[in-house]
Amino acid sequence: MTDTDQGLYRPPAAVRGMTVLERDAFTQMVEVPAIRLPTRVLNRLVKSLKKVALHRPGLKRVVDDDQKNETDEEHRLLLLDPQSVKSAESFGPEEAAALKAMGVETEIRCYQLKLTYENLKSEEVLRAVLPEGQDVTSGFSRVGHIAHMNLRDHQLPYKNLIGQVIIDKNPGVTCVVNKTTTIDSTYRNFQMEVLAGETNMVAKVKENGVSYEFDFSRVYWNPRLSTEHERVISLLRQGDVVFDVFAGVGPFAVLAARRGCTVHANDLNPESYKWLQHNSKLNKVQSKVTTFNLDGREFIRGPLRERLPDLIKRSDSSSAIHVIMNLPALAIDFLDAFRGLLRNETDQDPDDGVLPRLHVYGFSKEDDPEKDVLDRAEISLGISLKGRCEVHMVRNVAPNKEMMCVSFIMPRDVLYEDLKEEEGGCLSLYIYIVYICIHTISQSYLSCYSRLLRRTITKEVEA
Repeated sequence: MTDTDQGLYRPPAAVRGMTVLERDAFTQMVEVPAIRLPTRVLNRLVKSLKKVALHRPGLKRVVDDDQKNETDEEHRLLLLDPQSVKSAESFGPEEAAALKAMGVETEIRCYQLKLTYENLKSEEVLRAVLPEGQDVTSGFSRVGHIAHMNLRDHQLPYKNLIGQVIIDKNPGVTCVVNKTTTIDSTYRNFQMEVLAGETNMVAKVKENGVSYEFDFSRVYWNPRLSTEHERVISLLRQGDVVFDVFAGVGPFAVLAARRGCTVHANDLNPESYKWLQHNSKLNKVQSKVTTFNLDGREFIRGPLRERLPDLIKRSDSSSAIHVIMNLPALAIDFLDAFRGLLRNETDQDPDDGVLPRLHVYGFSKEDDPEKDVLDRAEISLGISLKGRCEVHMVRNVAPNKEMMCVSFIMPRDVLYEDLKEEEGGCLSLYIYIVYICIHTISQSYLSCYSRLLRRTITKEVEA
């Protein structure tokens, strides 16, 4: 049955290199195994044999028996998977026992089956079309009715065909786009082209029970962060205050507001700001969400700084202040905006107020991503976080690239710019010593190179 097996799961060779989808070109006749079952016990035996039955998109597993004898009782044919059943001995103990109990012989027949494009999976179609030995991309991120792909260079000649196949094989997908640039860190969006389907970019999605709407071509949205949104929101309690520095269209902000938190949400992208307001109203939490359209540092040094002193005074063990900074490409660099943020305020006694808890995201390509993001956060804050922070691995973004989250209570010394000698002073001294060492080594190397160059020139002149 090897040839039959290959014929069923491998479309005709003539489709190789196709760039414009011709669905009829995939049609072929294949031979599959079948077993003859009496109609009176058909339903029971189909259940018993479901593990070895043929499962293909759009195909019926039970077909008429063309070789029936008028004197026989009525029979039907159950089509079997050629990868599971090669002969009568292929049935497992359970299947064989079920057939024996019903008095059915384990005789395998060959059935001529018409296999069409509709019966093939997207991976099979694309594997048949693209050059042999090259990667086949059928995976995508789904955002409402939009399928978002990241095609590689060798797949680009087939991009429109790939887009149409994705639409054909995924109900509800009516538009396929391909990212053509890297994410812009300023507005967190990217250029994209439509490969197939409609050009409507306004997506409607539901995440963690919350509805969102936005123009996918002009804002940032990643469906793979659903679990992370839920994780952070689970740390919040009713009555907490949340500052979302890079709020996007509201996946943290709206969810926090629904949990009963007071939310101050900001995003620099005017389009994200518009949809953030829209999603707050859509989910009926606009009274709990105050929105801003500012740069991250302006938001920290403006609205956040203005509200923080009173919040620290009013906060107690029953409520908390959270600051979410989800801009992995740059968020850690924004931590320096907190240094001396409350320098002109009267410092509260540690027992009289609760300091804000930060959740800061960052990418890392280092062998030890946890250490990398923590080191960078300490440099930006100018103080050690050792022993007073948590680092959570969010997800693997790409080979050798991790997304991490550093969570910690903002040190009092950072906010009030009262850096202690053992913390801020030691770190600053450490950075200064490293700088001096690098500078000294560089100067020494340049001096040696200069002397060597002068000697070479002198020898060449003398020669």
